[in-house]
Order: sequence, then structure tokens, then C-alpha cells
Amino acid sequence: MSETQVKLTKLAKCAGCGAKVGAGVLAQLLEGIQVHRDPKLLVGFDKSDDASVYQVSEDLALVQTVDFFPPIADDPYTFGQIAAANALSDVYAMGGEPKLCLNILCVPETMPSQAVHDLLRGGYDKVYEAGALITGGHSILDDEPKYGLCVTGFVHPDRILTNSGARPGDVLLLTKPLGVGILTTAAKAELLSAEGQALAVRLMTTLNRAARDIMVNYQVHACTDVTGFGLLGHAYEMAQGSGVSITLSTGDIDLIPEAAGLAREGILPQGMYRNRAFAQQGVDPGSTPLWLQDMLYDPQTAGGLLMAVDPADAGRLLAQLEGAVPSAQRIGTVEACSGGPRIRLR
Repeated sequence: MSETQVKLTKLAKCAGCGAKVGAGVLAQLLEGIQVHRDPKLLVGFDKSDDASVYQVSEDLALVQTVDFFPPIADDPYTFGQIAAANALSDVYAMGGEPKLCLNILCVPETMPSQAVHDLLRGGYDKVYEAGALITGGHSILDDEPKYGLCVTGFVHPDRILTNSGARPGDVLLLTKPLGVGILTTAAKAELLSAEGQALAVRLMTTLNRAARDIMVNYQVHACTDVTGFGLLGHAYEMAQGSGVSITLSTGDIDLIPEAAGLAREGILPQGMYRNRAFAQQGVDPGSTPLWLQDMLYDPQTAGGLLMAVDPADAGRLLAQLEGAVPSAQRIGTVEACSGGPRIRLR
């Protein structure tokens, strides 16, 4: 192996969004912290949303987020692309357009300079693909490499999408298949096929820009990106925040076939267990097999957008998403909450 060839995933204990602190633990860590009020702060950290939103004028609000994680790919350039796509996604989920980014970089002293250069180049290229700019950043030495971005975007104050606006009758749409966390776990154990590796990289480097650009033309009441907390974790947060219940049609959810096979064999990321511990008290699994439940808890990195759409627009939005996103799916419905579990699997 040459100086520039370094297996980044071997330097990390966890991969990508699987390294996130569990949602339940995070809520405990934030408990009791005083939230200061500002009428121009339209969305803050107390909302469990994807980003904060601050109103600047009648027709402009800033969307701000930060996201970084350990390597999820061995190739530095690919890792940079994935980390950037994942960070940008939070702005897209709020209905915003990314504009300015700052690098966050942690590197071991022993990491070859060419590998660091390639990592940063991957991030720059993905940010420029999004139509945004990287204007600086901050780096520190660390035993484990980590990379990500602070992202600032723009959105009209009247067109902000949050994860807490879902309404009874809404249709749930999803824009990427599930199973990336399982694939990357298998890759780290050298159990993933070359085709599965290529698919995982393609999905994780695909921006949610097209999904965002299409959805803002329709009556979307709520949106979130499905990342580290898995589909069930993020759906649970949407149901809680919106005061509704959600029914997911498991047969309509696009599952990556190789990931499904690996899940049946019990090859699962640790983040899946954290997600299950957080959300399972709010989930009625019905007769859903355990391996399929595991896939719905699987932490995704740079996953798709989960949208709660007015039923009058759902069909047209789904049709326009088809061919423009990796996998346009109609996966469930939103109902009024009548007690009991927030999420039902059918």
C-alpha cells in the first residue's frame, strides 16, 4: 500500500451517521438547558428539527446546521463527498438552499497529506455541485479522522419545512431506499459485494437537491431527512412533533436487496440498537418480521427525504420525483392521534 492509500474506515470505531449519539440519550443531555427566546428564531434546538432557522427580513431567513462524522468509506475523496452531502441534506430538508459552508476537520498526525487533500477536495466538489461555497473552516489533530460541514442556507420565512407540521390525511413519501447502514457495516467486515459497495457510495453521494427543488412546488406539510436515527426514529420524531400517528406500509418501502439478506443474517450496525431503544416504545410492529424491523431502524448516512404531503398533491409530486431521485416511494399515511403507539407497521 502506497503512502496515499489509506483505509480510513480502519481508523474509526464507528462509521458515518452510525456514530451519532442516540436520540434518547441526546434528549437527556439537553434536558434542563434554558432556551432563550427570540421572536426571529423560527426554529431552534428545542424542536428536534434538522436545522435552526433565523429570520433576517420579511422574505429571507437563514437556515444553519452542522454535521460531521468518522469515515464511512476507505477512499478519502469519497468520504469527503459523502460527509458533505450528508451535511447539506439538513438544509434541503428544511426547504432551504445551501449557500455558505465551513469545513470541520479532525485528522491524525500520521494521516498522509495527500489523503487529507483528497478528503477536502471531495467535500469541495460536492458543495460546488450543490451551488454553494466553502469559505473556510477549522481543523484539529485527533487520533480518529472526522470530517463534515457547517452549512448556512436561505429560505423564505413562509416556506420553511419542519418535521412537526404533518397533518392527518397526509401521504408519506421517501426518496432513497433503506439499508445503507447495513451495507457499510458489512463493508467494514469485508462481507459486502463490489456491487453493494458501489450502490452504497452512489446513494450516499447523491444530493437531496433534486428532491428539495421538486417538493417546494407542492403542498408539503412536513419534511425530514432520514439519517442516523433510521426511518422509524425520524418518523417517530415527526409523529411526536406533529401530534399525529403514522402508519407505514412495509411492503411499499424500497429495501436494498443485499442489505435485506445481511439483516436476515444479523449483520447490523450498533446504531440500529440505539435507534430501537429510542423509538420502539412508540412503535406497534404488528406481524413485521424482526429482520425487517431492524432495517427500518438502520441508521442511514445521507439518506433520503421523508415528506408528509397533502393528499391532493401526493400523486403529482410522486410522479415528478420518479426518475429524479434514487427511489420515489409512497410508504404510508398520517392519521389523527387516538392514543397508543405513534407508529404502526402494516
